[in-house]
Order: sequence, then structure tokens, then C-alpha cells
Amino acid sequence: MKDVIDVMELQREKNRKNVPMDYKSLEFNNGYTAARFIFECGIKLNGQPLTVATAAIIMHRFFKEVDPANYDPFLIASSSLYLAGKVKDDPLKIRDIINVAHNTLHRGSSLLEIGDEYWSMRDAIVQAELLIMRILKFEVSTTHPHKFMLHYLRSMEGWLGKEQLESVPVARAAASFLQDYHHDPSILDYDPRHVAISCISLALQCYGIQLPLIEDTDDEAWYNIFVKDLPKEKHWEIMEKIMEVYNKETE
Repeated sequence: MKDVIDVMELQREKNRKNVPMDYKSLEFNNGYTAARFIFECGIKLNGQPLTVATAAIIMHRFFKEVDPANYDPFLIASSSLYLAGKVKDDPLKIRDIINVAHNTLHRGSSLLEIGDEYWSMRDAIVQAELLIMRILKFEVSTTHPHKFMLHYLRSMEGWLGKEQLESVPVARAAASFLQDYHHDPSILDYDPRHVAISCISLALQCYGIQLPLIEDTDDEAWYNIFVKDLPKEKHWEIMEKIMEVYNKETE
């Protein structure tokens, strides 16, 4: 198994199949639209997976504290990307963010020249960054499920065998579920370890994989070796939340 699961490549594959979105015509949709915007811009900026995930988390946390109707979601999304780049030491140049965000909102437009519109957008992103920091009380670091997922998957090689685990795209599917779950603010409500387990569970179910020598009963579950504080009810609840994200794609 690779040490790094390239979730951004999964999103690139998905975007190649999707018709470009007209973001300005879409509703806020509980943060889904802004998160989709973040991931599209993040791909174009060649941002690292954890940087883009951090931006989505920052955006969701911000809108959890304010009335979304009072703010431009795409400005907050752009500023969240800018801030996330600093948090994850993956500096995204503000000029690149401005041009990518502008082009994503205005399909087919040319690069912004250094002029009034450029400086206005630059100032707005910087001011929004300060606002986000104040609203979040300067607490912008995030514990991501990604590192737990990688640890769990690597540990599972001993149960399934490396060849079997790599013969079906369990790791890719789990990573895809995790990335897509960042489109929903409910990801803030759960322990990152539990989110990682739930994404792996969905991937295992998708490919009909049963872990050998592990009995999944009402009292015991395969993941108890990793986490002891995840009741089955909450486990199913998280999986249902993840699957609900895909309903938003058709709204």
C-alpha cells in the first residue's frame, strides 16, 4: 500500500467526468456548494490533500458560527484555502487563488489583470481571512481522519494479506468516501478516528469483503481492535451521513 493515498487524483478523475458547475446559480446547500468549490479550486492549485481538507473544515467551522446568508460563500471558501495553505505549510500564492477562484466562478474568463478588480478581490480575501481567524478564535489547526485511516489500512494488511487488500481498491474507495464527506458540515460532529473507521467500513461493504477470523456481532465489531469507544449505532449513523452527501450531488 502506498504511504500516501492520493485522494486529489480521485477528485480529478471525478471532475473529468462531471459537467462544470455554475456555482453562482446554486444554493448554499448547507455548505456543500462552497466545499465543492474549494475542492475544484484546490485541484487547480495543485494543493496538497490535507491542505484542501483543512480549507473545507475551516469553511464549515466558520459557517457553523455565523448566519451564512450574511456572507459570500465563495469569498469565504477562497480565503479558507489561503489560510489552510499557511496552516499546513503548503503556501498557496494569493494571486493564484484569486485567478483560479475568479475563473471557476466565471468560466472561460481570462486571467485578471493587475487593476481595480484584482486589488478589490485580493483585499476581500485578506480581510475575510482575518474575520475567519477572529470567528474561530485563532484556533485553526485540525486533527484529520486521514492519518488514522492510513494506520488502520496498513494494520489490516496483516488480516487480509497485502495482495488481497491491493487486489480491490478498498484504500481508494475509503479515501474517496473520506474526501466526499468533507463536503458536509456533520464531519465536525464526530471523532476523526470514528470517521476513518466508518469510511473503511463503507469501502469493505462496497466490495463485499469480510475480515477473516473476525466475528461481527452485536457486542463486538472488527474495528474494536482500533477504537473502543465507537458504538454500533454511532458507526451506522456516521456511515449514513457519508452516504447522504451523494444525495446532495443531485439536488
